[in-house]
Amino acid sequence: MQNNHNHRHRNGEENGEAHDNFFHYNEEDERCDEGAYECTHCDVAKFRYPDGTVRLRNPHIELMDQDILYHLALGSESHDLVEMFGDVKFVCMGGTPKRMEAFAYYIMKEIGHKLPTGTTLQDISQYSYRYSMYKVGPILSVSHGMGVPSIGILLHEIIKLMYHAKAKDPIFFRIGTCGGIGLEGGTVVISDDAVNEMGQHHYEVPMLGKPVRRPAKLDRRLVRELRALADPEDPYETVIGTTMCANDFYEGQGRMDGAFCDYSESEKMAYLTHLQSNGVKNIEMEVVPFAALTHHAGIKAAVVCVALLDRLKGDQVCAPKEVLDEWQIRPQKLVGRYIKRYLQTKGRISFDGHGSMAVKSPRRFKLVQQESETFD
Repeated sequence: MQNNHNHRHRNGEENGEAHDNFFHYNEEDERCDEGAYECTHCDVAKFRYPDGTVRLRNPHIELMDQDILYHLALGSESHDLVEMFGDVKFVCMGGTPKRMEAFAYYIMKEIGHKLPTGTTLQDISQYSYRYSMYKVGPILSVSHGMGVPSIGILLHEIIKLMYHAKAKDPIFFRIGTCGGIGLEGGTVVISDDAVNEMGQHHYEVPMLGKPVRRPAKLDRRLVRELRALADPEDPYETVIGTTMCANDFYEGQGRMDGAFCDYSESEKMAYLTHLQSNGVKNIEMEVVPFAALTHHAGIKAAVVCVALLDRLKGDQVCAPKEVLDEWQIRPQKLVGRYIKRYLQTKGRISFDGHGSMAVKSPRRFKLVQQESETFD
């Protein structure tokens, strides 16, 4: 594809070329073509059908008799995924099942969604025993577990779910917790960039014995819209900055309280200070695959986290539970404001249905459940 517009795009990492300097890009490698760092506008055009539904970057799916979303206990022929999820506009994900169940109830109240009398929210993926998923009108609330592999698996299947459901222009949010760098506990961080522990802006996955790198990019316009919704009356700060993704909770984040530690306090502080000087506001364990896979799918996405501590002051989370519980609601409030404003603007504040099962084939439905229950 010829570059005939004014966007500047970073490349050089997908071809296995690692930059030597932390947070450094080789400007000579920038371009916009297939496989490079495309802009959001390019992605939407390439990875959407004309009606706004998701276009998968996997030609093999259409040739399959059935696509089993193994870790969600759903299937393209066992369930009527269009009936169940075709109206989904927002996919909100966070680490734990309890947090995402709480968010489902929170957003249900915020948008005025009513469940039919005598019913309650249903964990749609309860038979997977891996992830929990709740549907509130056009909103999915899903747990993604902890760390890169767990959220990577979920994203593959959620993106395929949006494809099978024919959901139009879905927006993904990660709502989570993190460690701040120079930020007080309770500060909300909206990620505008994502880097790994080496300061690289890509997600690397070994495929067929070779490393494949995909750019980790978040939607900048969505970042600005979220920041604009931060209330000046909020008793806490909301900031924008780069988020570092670690593959480990302890040594990978420079903590000194793990079972092992082969560095000194001064070395740890030098590393954290270096991150801070390069614009890193917080550390967590999912932003890079989240940004990379949503970008690769052409899906608008954003990450909003709350800092549970300032890593420049310590390694352990020591705030009382009631304080932590209140802090964890703060990212939910910001994302909730965005969703509520969007639905009010579109005139869609009330929805029927609550994510109940729509079985297409009873036989296949039972088989999918049994398959998902096979292993703990």
